[in-house]
Parts: sequence; C-alpha cells; structure tokens
Amino acid sequence: MAFRVLVLLLLALPAFAAEVAGVRLEDKDRVANADLVLNGAGLRKRVFVQVYAAGVYLPEKKTVAADAISAAGPKRVALHMLRDVEADQFGGALADGIKDNHSEAEAKALEPRLKQLSAIMAEMKEAKKGMRITLDWLPAAGTQVSVNAKPLGAPIAGEDFYRALLRIWLGDKPVQDDLKKALLGG
Repeated sequence: MAFRVLVLLLLALPAFAAEVAGVRLEDKDRVANADLVLNGAGLRKRVFVQVYAAGVYLPEKKTVAADAISAAGPKRVALHMLRDVEADQFGGALADGIKDNHSEAEAKALEPRLKQLSAIMAEMKEAKKGMRITLDWLPAAGTQVSVNAKPLGAPIAGEDFYRALLRIWLGDKPVQDDLKKALLGG
C-alpha cells in the first residue's frame, strides 16, 4: 500500500527535463495552443558570471541547428535571468547577436524590427535576477516577448525575425558555443 502511494505521489510531481544553475526547466511547454518539448537547455556566461539559464522549446526535438531554426509551428526561447542586466545592454546584446549571424543587407532589413525589440526591452527597464523572459513565435501574430508570462509590447512581425533571434544562440556565430551545443540537446 505504501509503495502504491509513493508511486502515485511521484507521478503527480511535475516533470523537469533539465536543471541549469539551479533553474528547473520543464520538459514541455505550451505556446499558441501547441505542445512543445524542451529541445535543450544551457547556461549563458560572460567570463565567469552566470547571466541566464536558457531553454529552447520546439514542436519536436532537433539536433541540427538549421532544422531547429526552420522548424514549422510555434517555438519558444525561455531565458531565466541569473543576474540583473540593464534593458539597453540586454537588447543591445540581442541586436549584436543578430548582426553577427547575418550579412549587412540582412541585418539592415531587420533593423526596424530590432528597433521594435529595443523599445520592448526599454519598457522592461531591467532584466532582473529571477525574471523569466520568453521569446515566442506565434505563427498567427509574430514574435511575442513576455516577462513572467505577461506579454510586453505588440508582437514583432515576420518569421524571418524569429529565425534571426534563434541564430543568436544557434547560428554559425552563436553567442556561446557550448550553449549552442546544449540547446541542441548535446
């Protein structure tokens, strides 16, 4: 009898697929009425400072960056802040990551939407330790930025923009090589 109760209790606990720097990332998430799976999770560091724990959620697991970037349907990048970062610094790092992974012409075409992203980040003022920032691809709307499940700003149009965001972490010049490997399930 006690064994049955223990098994039932264990089954009732939420499933976590990964723990990164003390942050538990769920093995599944839901975006735009679609079930997504945690593709991979890792730690973003600057020198020796832990910045955020990141997870990429896709409709199905992908181990090749190009496949993850081009996957159809809703997607999510979840960033769990491990330290405070000024919003302009955070937004600037995202913009730099996009510029590093695109030609000058491609980056120029993304500029108006990068400005929209910067305005959303400015609205946030600061990415504070403990915040959960999500960047969701909503096929019917665009890229939605949320903080602690609260949407900020209007969705940013274009799947090309969301793919540009994914290249920050999964592109040819990722923000951090070992983070790219971890987000691809390595």
